Formats: sequence, structure tokens, C-alpha cells
Amino acid sequence: MMETPQINRMLKPDRGVGIVGYGAYIPRFRLPASEVSRVWRGGSGGVPIEEKAVAGLDEDVITMSVEAARNALARSGIHPGHIRAVWIGSESHPYSVKPSSTIVAEAIGATPHTLAADWEFACKAGTEAFQAAVGFVGSRMADYALAIGMDTAQGRPGDALEYTAGAGGAAFILGPEKQSLVAVEGSYSFATDTPDFWRRADEKYPEHGERFTGEPAYFRHITSAAQTLMESLDAKPSDYQFAVFHQPNTKFPQRVARDLGFSGEQIQAGLLVPRIGNVYAGSALVGLTAILDIANPGDRILLVSYGSGAGSDAMSLRVTEHLTSRREAAPSTESYIARRTEIDYATYARYRGKLTLQ
Repeated sequence: MMETPQINRMLKPDRGVGIVGYGAYIPRFRLPASEVSRVWRGGSGGVPIEEKAVAGLDEDVITMSVEAARNALARSGIHPGHIRAVWIGSESHPYSVKPSSTIVAEAIGATPHTLAADWEFACKAGTEAFQAAVGFVGSRMADYALAIGMDTAQGRPGDALEYTAGAGGAAFILGPEKQSLVAVEGSYSFATDTPDFWRRADEKYPEHGERFTGEPAYFRHITSAAQTLMESLDAKPSDYQFAVFHQPNTKFPQRVARDLGFSGEQIQAGLLVPRIGNVYAGSALVGLTAILDIANPGDRILLVSYGSGAGSDAMSLRVTEHLTSRREAAPSTESYIARRTEIDYATYARYRGKLTLQ
């Protein structure tokens, strides 16, 4: 067996890169977890979250991505024609063959001089696009690139995912560090072939290997990615004011934070899963937008995503002096969460196409 080569594990571009614009979008409809329990368990037993966001009949990954991208553009102050890449990470692209990215690029005015592509890697598809955008800008192939993580609720009726699978996500425009709201200090990715969650071609609902979900899937990958990145930066948990981890439920990010040495206060601002559910490819990224809505210049943020299959992307971020003057240019993440319309399970089943007529 060949020995593992000695390499610089941290990923860092040749020129400084940062977030020059960010935006979230969360649909207004909310399905209480108690309503799922009422239908499938007769109301008995506890529930893993409070409620989840549900896309309306006229919403999908494309329409929600357009809204988030427009918010990111508003905060960036750049012309959309300067964006040379539009990349969307999702598990629920509305077309099997037809990119979501070209429609979004057209809608925001970024075409035709742009590279458009859709990304897939379960719940870390959004951070995959983010990482690629950092590399694209950092290599000087482009000055600006747009990365989006967005999903709609998925889950087989009666499955545990019915409680937690939500809808929403976030968009980020990456550009030169000197004009950024948030600088990217470095990143690291950790991946293995771990079959904890999957959906075969043409299957409507995903499946999960429950005994692999925590270990060796979620906890091994997030912990390894976070520890390696912090070691590479000679950083420790107390150096960060905020941390956000992938949120499949409430317990997993709380436990991994404790295991790594982060406090509950450090993860509280980005822990949105109790109120909107697990928005898959947008999970860690939408948590980051909520943090940026309240962060101060100089604050450091650790972000670690997780995608089944399996892998984690860890990123160390530092807020710059430009953030406070630009974040009011678009709606806050909290404002999207607060504008809620509660629905019952029958309405949810209709909105998500769980009832079909032959």
C-alpha cells in the first residue's frame, strides 16, 4: 500500500478571497413537528424540532435561488454582468436534465459571459460550490463567482425525515478579499466512501442507513475537518466568536460543538434547524447568513458542512469592516424566519406532491 503523501492540507488560494455579498431565502410556510406526530404517531412521543419551512406551490430550488441571489447582489453592490460563474448546489434540482444554474443566471442578469453549473454532494453541495468559487476567484480566472446552496423538503411519508427536511438556503458572491465583507482565511475538506444516505436514480424519496448516520458518518467527518483546519491555522475554539455546523437535527450540531470544545453560545446564532428544519445543501450556509446579520468586524467564524456519502468542508472566516455598512441592503435571515404561515399536514402533502392522481 502506498503511503499517504505529506502535503499542505489546508486549501488557500493564491490571492485573498472573501464574501462580497450574501443573502438567504426561506419560504413562509411552516409545518409544526407536532402536526407530523399527530398524523403518524397519534401525537405520542417527542419531536426533534419545533417546525420546518415548506416551499409553496410556486416555489422550487430555482425560484428560491433567484431570491437569495438578488439579496446577495444587493449587498455586494456589483453589476451582475461581472459574475463569471453561477453554481448551485442542491439535492432537489427541479430538472433531471436541464440546469438550474442557467435559469438563475438569466434571471439575475449574469448571462451570457458566465460559467453555469449544478453541483451535487448531498447536504454539502452548497459548500462544494462555495469552495469552487473561492478557487475560481483565487486563481484570478474571475473576479466574482456566485455559489448557492438551496433545497426543498424531501422525506418519505411517515419517515423520520418528515419532521426535519425543510426548504430554503443561501447565496454568496465570492470576490477579492480587499472589498469583501468576510475574508476566507483557509479551508479544508475531508471525504470518504461512507454510505449513510442515498437516493437512487428515478426514486422519489431518499433512504438512509441509520446505524451509520452518526458514526462513522456525521461526527467523524465534521470533527476531522474542523480539527485539521484549526491545526493548520494554529487556531483553537476560543479564537472564534461563532461556529456553525451542518444541522440534520438539533442534537448532532450541539454534540459535535461540545466534542470540539465550542460552547452553546458560540453556535446559538447559526442554529436554525429547530425553526426551519434541515435545509440540506443550504443548512450550514443559511446558518452562516444569520451569523453575518449580527457579527462585528474582527469576529472569526468556523463553518463546517457535512454531506452524506460522505464528506465535510471546513472554512475559517473573518469579518471585515465592510460588513456593518452593507448588510442592511437586503432582508435579514431572521426576517424570513419571522414571516411564517402555519399549515397542516394535508396542505403540506399537497404542496410537496405527496398525493398524486393517476
